[in-house]
Order: sequence, then C-alpha cells, then structure tokens
Amino acid sequence: MIHEKRKQSVRNWIASADYDLITAEHMLQTGLYLYIAFICHQAVEKMLKAHIELKENKLPPLIQDLGKLSEHAALNVPDNLHRILRKLNKAGISTIYPNDLQKRLAQYTEGYCSQVIDETQKLVRWLRSHPRSATL
Repeated sequence: MIHEKRKQSVRNWIASADYDLITAEHMLQTGLYLYIAFICHQAVEKMLKAHIELKENKLPPLIQDLGKLSEHAALNVPDNLHRILRKLNKAGISTIYPNDLQKRLAQYTEGYCSQVIDETQKLVRWLRSHPRSATL
C-alpha cells in the first residue's frame, strides 16, 4: 500500500510533466523550437519517475536516461511508444548541449517539433493510463 505522502510525491511528478507539456506547446506557438525536445524529454522522464516511485514506494534514481528509467519502472512499453522514448532520449540531450547551434536550429523546425509534442503526448497518455496509475 502506498502512503499518502508518497502519493503526493507521485502526483507532483505527474503535475510537473503536465506543466512541461504545456510549456512545450507554448514554445511551439511562439517559435522557440530548440528546447521543445528537451522539455518533452523532461515530461516523459517525470512520468517514468512517477511510475518508479509507485512501484518501489521510494524516490526514483537521479538519472535522466529514459531507456534506463523505463527498464527500472518495468512497464513493458509497446514498441511504437518505445521508439518515441528512444527518439526523445537522443533529442533531449542534443538540444541542451548542441555542438553546432545553427545545425540544431535548422533541424528543429515547426513541423518536427509539432511531431515531437504529438508523440510525447501519446507516450504520456499511455503512461497515465497504465494500471499502476490506478493506485492514485
């Protein structure tokens, strides 16, 4: 049984992920594309950490690798969503530490970033609908 303090912590992870998705959408609307993939990465990271906390009844590890977090959460993410997870894992890091800023700015177009947000929303919806979330 998960205690109320732990439930509140998990709810905080989820609320923070929701906030990140709203932030990504606002960035898209204003044309600030570079960090959208990073913000989407953050949203998925927080949802995975919510699942880890639910599963283990303790704070999740302080790592950002979505693949490792997914394994740690033991969620059995479907292949089509796992592809999105891998894409975000790669894109999230390359946008906050760009070797070539102009190259990244050219890569992260409105269309690409819109797709990243849509895919992230699909993955977040799946994580939210997972049976483990019913304990909240």
